[in-house]
Amino acid sequence: MKHYLQKQWRAGSPWQVVLAPLAMLFMGLLAIRKALYRHGWLKSTRLSVPLIVVGNITLGGTGKTPMVIYLAEQLQTAGFKPGIISRGYGGKLKLPTPVFAHSNPGLVGDEPVLIAKRTACPVFIGANKVQVGLALLQANPQCDVIISDDGLQHYALQRDVELVMVDASAKFGNHRFLPAGPLRESVSRLKHVDAVVITGDQAADLPDGLSLPWFSMRLLGNRFYSLGGAQMPRLACDFVGKPMVAIAGIANPQRYFDQLSALGLQFEPKAYPDHYNFSAEELAQHSGKTVLMTEKDAVKCAEFSVLDAWYLPVSASLSSAPDVNFISYILQKLRS
Repeated sequence: MKHYLQKQWRAGSPWQVVLAPLAMLFMGLLAIRKALYRHGWLKSTRLSVPLIVVGNITLGGTGKTPMVIYLAEQLQTAGFKPGIISRGYGGKLKLPTPVFAHSNPGLVGDEPVLIAKRTACPVFIGANKVQVGLALLQANPQCDVIISDDGLQHYALQRDVELVMVDASAKFGNHRFLPAGPLRESVSRLKHVDAVVITGDQAADLPDGLSLPWFSMRLLGNRFYSLGGAQMPRLACDFVGKPMVAIAGIANPQRYFDQLSALGLQFEPKAYPDHYNFSAEELAQHSGKTVLMTEKDAVKCAEFSVLDAWYLPVSASLSSAPDVNFISYILQKLRS
């Protein structure tokens, strides 16, 4: 359903007109909610350490998780001890819960497990980000900065730095609010954040008068790892000529398929809903073919005994804005 709506948002569709009243209602409720926080009628909490929010103003995959991983690594290199909080989408637990590399993604969500695995930082999930942030700091008093994976619209938690991710291919869709379009907030919201990061090689149409720095992020990866870890890593050239199927249960599966194609691979693409829970039986249907998947999907499929299944880890690579280095800019924000 989500992928269907995203297609309607990109092209002209009668659904945009039908859903326009609901979009107006959503926009009105959002404005009221923001006003309640702005005037102090709804409580907003500040943590004892700086908070960096990595979010977006649209529904869909914009590269938040790779950015969180990149930011955590860069902050660690700079001498910080970051902790990471997340909603834990796709998981079942609602109360504040620590996440480790070996945690069950069905309970805590696939992205938090991936983040814990890649960063070795303290990671906590839960429905209430204020409670999650407090629980993380209580359990890990050495943390001196918190990164929030998503949460731009979670105004109950005050933040010191706001980074907004924008997908270069999808941009802002039809510029309509949910559910008639992909917008969670107005595009003008970008004028009030600290930086914009554009994921992809294309240029995105940013609002006029945007004086803050914006950066470009690419997701790089060319080495495949076996699902069970029993085989040595391989390059794309090792798969050329083999029958292959690529599966992707992420918000933007086309980005993954495009990356595989750019590596020179030919495959049968199969897109699934974001946070999809694969079964061993589904993977077994591809017997006789090499199965390629994202690292996020591999987190959920690691327990399956599939001999010829491989995942492609990706890492963020950022190009700096004119005269502005990304991590230096973030460090300056934190220290000021």
